[in-house]
Amino acid sequence: MENFVDYIRIFCRSGKGGAGSMHFARTKYNPFAGPDGGDGGRGGHIILKGNSQLWTLLHLRYHKNVLAENGQNGMGNNMTGKSGKDIIIEVPLGTVAKDEETGEIEAEILEDGQEVIWLKGGRGGLGNNYFKTATNQAPEYAQPGEMGVEGYKFLELKVLADVGLVGFPNAGKSTLLSAITAAKPKIANYAFTTLTPQLGMVAYRDSRSFCMADLPGIIEGAAEGKGLGHRFLRHIERNSVLLFVIACDSDNIRKEFEILYRELERYNPEMLHKRMVLAVSKADMLDEELKADLVKELPAGIDYVFISAVTGQGLTELKDMLWQALNS
Repeated sequence: MENFVDYIRIFCRSGKGGAGSMHFARTKYNPFAGPDGGDGGRGGHIILKGNSQLWTLLHLRYHKNVLAENGQNGMGNNMTGKSGKDIIIEVPLGTVAKDEETGEIEAEILEDGQEVIWLKGGRGGLGNNYFKTATNQAPEYAQPGEMGVEGYKFLELKVLADVGLVGFPNAGKSTLLSAITAAKPKIANYAFTTLTPQLGMVAYRDSRSFCMADLPGIIEGAAEGKGLGHRFLRHIERNSVLLFVIACDSDNIRKEFEILYRELERYNPEMLHKRMVLAVSKADMLDEELKADLVKELPAGIDYVFISAVTGQGLTELKDMLWQALNS
């Protein structure tokens, strides 16, 4: 599967350093006690931090401008200004930070908890006390603070889809994908509409999300390379949860499931160690009695849910089930 690139463009500016103070001490007994201007505080950094609980960059789509705080100016009595507050941007592992203008990679986050200073805050200016020498006891200048760094940046993440949709052509996988993600796959009532993997981000509770891929339909004999065969099966290898989608009007749901299962097994037995969930699609055609009858012919030991992408029935339950499978 081509890696799905999830990316976001943001404007960043690190904080400007505070100016050094030009100040002379005046005390009751010594009106010319000399320079005592303190240094300015440094500007806030913009820091990237890896978080293994994040799967996408969706949570950053509303942060178009990231502006760190400026450092405080120095003060008399040799007091240093306060540093500007750093901004920490949490990102999923595998995130690459680039500059828009040069295209240069500026940082890469690979581990949980890893922190990289992406844009350094400006240094604070030195106060006039720093410039005092034997020959110049009362310097009348202090340094201004250094400017922060600013520019348009890209955060880019190569996502391997977390959930792969497995099913025969025309089982309703594309319809499901377009119902629960922002993807717009081509949908039609004939076999092999989906010839390349379609990806979409599924927004989940508390602004979490995961990536779902509709993979080209499988047919009996795919393991020998019939139909889209190997090209398709290669995609499924990289998903952590397999979602089997079988239409409720199929002749025999269990038999269909077994055919799909056998294809995966013949291709690569390790595939069967993945978590599996079964979605019985087009369930708006069923009443409770028909559902009860169908449950008897579902494969044993697999979590299942009746869904209808058209009416939205069972979709929340399905998301919960997938999230649990991904995180267990």
